[in-house]
Amino acid sequence: MHKKAARNAVKRTNAERAFDIVNTVLMVLVALLCFYPIYFTVIASFSDPTSVVTGKVLLYPKRITLDSYKEILKYASILNGYKNTLIYTSCGTLYNLLLLIPAAYALSKKVLKGRRLLMAYFIFTMYFNGGLIPYFLQLKKLGMLNTMWVLIIPSALNVYNLIITRTFFESSIPDTLCEAAKIDGAGEFRIFVQIALPLSGAIVAVMALYHAVAHWNSYFSALLFINKPELYPLQLVMRQILMTTQFQNEEMMSGLMVEEMVRRKYVAETLKYALVILANLPIFVVYPFVQKYFVKGVLIGAIK
Repeated sequence: MHKKAARNAVKRTNAERAFDIVNTVLMVLVALLCFYPIYFTVIASFSDPTSVVTGKVLLYPKRITLDSYKEILKYASILNGYKNTLIYTSCGTLYNLLLLIPAAYALSKKVLKGRRLLMAYFIFTMYFNGGLIPYFLQLKKLGMLNTMWVLIIPSALNVYNLIITRTFFESSIPDTLCEAAKIDGAGEFRIFVQIALPLSGAIVAVMALYHAVAHWNSYFSALLFINKPELYPLQLVMRQILMTTQFQNEEMMSGLMVEEMVRRKYVAETLKYALVILANLPIFVVYPFVQKYFVKGVLIGAIK
């Protein structure tokens, strides 16, 4: 009797089964919509340019070739752009975390006097700023134009990430634990280093990836404040290559045979896909190692 009652208790209704089926189908469709552009970019970068441009490449690569990647290797600025972007990303992310984590921990403490006023000041900067021209003049006065620091120092703190990290500390580090450490003679700095940080690996990993991706993909600040090619990040180098390739094709059209002219034009189209793959390759490599922290870090730090 008890076994029969247990089976009846867990028996699912037709409406629940229908909901599960519809939900699964929708999630699969969303996953495919998100995955296919990345997949297409990969197969297009390895496919014959003519097949890509004529729309024959849809599900798998055709006439695999490395012409696009060979074309990229002709540009020495790619390696320099990679080097610059790695420096900007690593230094910028470390700098962001050194400011973000202590600030969020301090603001999570109720004993901090004026923390509401400080938080209101931070939030105010999310919505109001002095504008682009005063910002440019200020950076010029500080002597930061055409230096690597113009891409690192001004982006010191992201207020949205500060709120998430502060909420994480408030919900994940119990006050009783800190009080017990104080009874044993630990100060605030020791509590932060030996207790709070080891328990905050998830949010630190999430914030590190957030800032690293932001620095890696950043191009607008470099476009405005850097005019030395040797300091260009990878994103600007890619933009320059695409523009140069387009102009070269237009200039050389009159002096080439029709077949060669068409081939160069098609290679220039697939060059975009190869550049996208090269630009995002480090993110693809790093992401699998930190994605397990994403759900835990972001949801715990969310406002419930």
